[in-house]
Amino acid sequence: MPKIMERLVSQLKAKGNVDNPYAVATSQLQTHGILKKGTQELTPKGQQRQAMGAAGRAKDRAAKASSGHKPGDYGYNPRTNQATLKGRK
Repeated sequence: MPKIMERLVSQLKAKGNVDNPYAVATSQLQTHGILKKGTQELTPKGQQRQAMGAAGRAKDRAAKASSGHKPGDYGYNPRTNQATLKGRK
């Protein structure tokens, strides 16, 4: 199982309100083009996202959600799995 999927499964289990976290994780990752349809094999996009690590993915998400900021403008908090602009709390 790819590490990106293991992380999503563990996050879903931590929430505790998901009946089958493996099925939900597989479905979400396939929908977003991270896994090939019908498999647990990474797509090229999935390989790139997995190589980023959790911090890289959080910073990338934050940069895409805002206008005018780059991923390097963000700091990462592993406890919350969220990125915030550097210099802000």
